[in-house]
Amino acid sequence: MELRTLRYFVAVAEELHFSRAAARLGISQPPLSQQIKALEEELGGRLLVRTNRRVALTAAGTLFLDEAREVLARAERASRLVSRLGRGESGQLRIGFTTSVPLTSLLPRTLMHYRQRYPDVDLRMHELNSQRQITPLLEGDLDIGIMRRATLPPELSAFTLIREPLVAVVNAQSELGASDTPLSLAELATQPFVYFSPAAGTGLLDQFNVLFAQRGLTPRLVQEVGGPNTIISLVASGLGVSLLPESFRHIHIDNVRYRPISDADARSEVWLTHARHPLTPQAQHFIQLVREAIAD
Repeated sequence: MELRTLRYFVAVAEELHFSRAAARLGISQPPLSQQIKALEEELGGRLLVRTNRRVALTAAGTLFLDEAREVLARAERASRLVSRLGRGESGQLRIGFTTSVPLTSLLPRTLMHYRQRYPDVDLRMHELNSQRQITPLLEGDLDIGIMRRATLPPELSAFTLIREPLVAVVNAQSELGASDTPLSLAELATQPFVYFSPAAGTGLLDQFNVLFAQRGLTPRLVQEVGGPNTIISLVASGLGVSLLPESFRHIHIDNVRYRPISDADARSEVWLTHARHPLTPQAQHFIQLVREAIAD
């Protein structure tokens, strides 16, 4: 039994007139009559009483009409749901992001626009450091990763969302905290450092090592920690200095000052990363909104 046959029957049952039902369906009357007859034969019972003057539903026809309407309605609902999913208007979008990204304006603004435009998409946000996003992206557990610059496998693609300067994080009561003028990395390297441990999995550690190694400098690490908030708190305690992206200025902790860095290459990048296999429509829409935000 085909959905088309059910539609034919519903049209006849509602019009109680074969000619009007045929016109409504956009077909001629003989094929319509043949389809109804074939349906009755398939069901093994009369659905309609036909005379020269009228068409009426039998008791079985009345019962079948309710069921046919329900089947057609459910089929229409299923079709709409699948179509919306295929267009990226429903379904799910899973995004990984590093700790510092919400401190920038780009991601919150893009997320707000995405929620406004696609309110029926189930948006799942997962806070993960850069390295810990790579495996879920490769295995399909994340659709998009937003991370600091990192070494990526060839199966992943990335483009730059944000470039922001690095700033020195210093104790406000220290000698370095007495000024707001730019510091060089060479000046900063003379101080004890508080920074990320290798286990933290952040791309900032790789950049930290490269920046100082290129200058033949080896900062003295006195404490390695897992997160930026801990770094800033330890700087506030006078344990040492640090180097973080400028967006961390939004974290206000007493006894901490942020000073600009004079070295032109002391900049951090935030990437949008995804697997190279075809993106879901939901991910495509999000990336389009991100590109629009970057263009603005």
